[in-house]
Amino acid sequence: MDFDRWKQKRILVVDDEPGLLQMVVSILNQDGYTQIKTAGTMREALGVCQEWMPELAILDVMLPDGDGFFLFEQIKSFLDIPILFLTARGEDSDRLHGLGLGADDYLVKPFLPKELLLRIGIILRRFYKDEKPVVTLKGSQIDFSRAEVIRGGERIPLTAKEFEILQALYRNAGRIVTIDQLCEAAWGDNPFGYENSLMAHIRRIREKIEEHPSSPVSLLTVRGLGYKLTLADKE
Repeated sequence: MDFDRWKQKRILVVDDEPGLLQMVVSILNQDGYTQIKTAGTMREALGVCQEWMPELAILDVMLPDGDGFFLFEQIKSFLDIPILFLTARGEDSDRLHGLGLGADDYLVKPFLPKELLLRIGIILRRFYKDEKPVVTLKGSQIDFSRAEVIRGGERIPLTAKEFEILQALYRNAGRIVTIDQLCEAAWGDNPFGYENSLMAHIRRIREKIEEHPSSPVSLLTVRGLGYKLTLADKE
């Protein structure tokens, strides 16, 4: 199963050029990556790594208070995450140095946005290939590999329809999923006439994932449009 979970990964971008940072963040946002932080110095980057625990780092080699190669070694000393060098230093010696340290890739500026996205996608799929998504909500978790909700130390099984509905909501976490889209996800290509059944399933899902089902904080109703799944704030 692929829920585009890679795009929920926390990404740190380190560069001392504000314009470059803004461009990379824009490229990532437009492709669906939602959790991104930036840093302009080595010191700032290490602080973000210690507090936020990114799951991918994109590093420039030239920084005002050090170089990206040293930053790479500092990050790797306490975080096991993939790292991509994105830098103007394209000499073979620099590229070989970065890859020799254990970097997952080395991309030279200027670059094509599509190439950056392809390389990031390859890195994330390769590094996290054995990961089974456990999604954290406020007060509970969804373990998609077991089709279970974890709440208060208890594992609560999901029915097949509940699983399909939550899968569709998670694929679009933070965005509205229409009633028709959810009915199609659960009942196939002819979803008409299942609105009441969907409401019943939503109610049962809330009983499993919400601490107070009548006042939901994770699975929200957007009146007249559909529903939205809100993940826990990881910041």
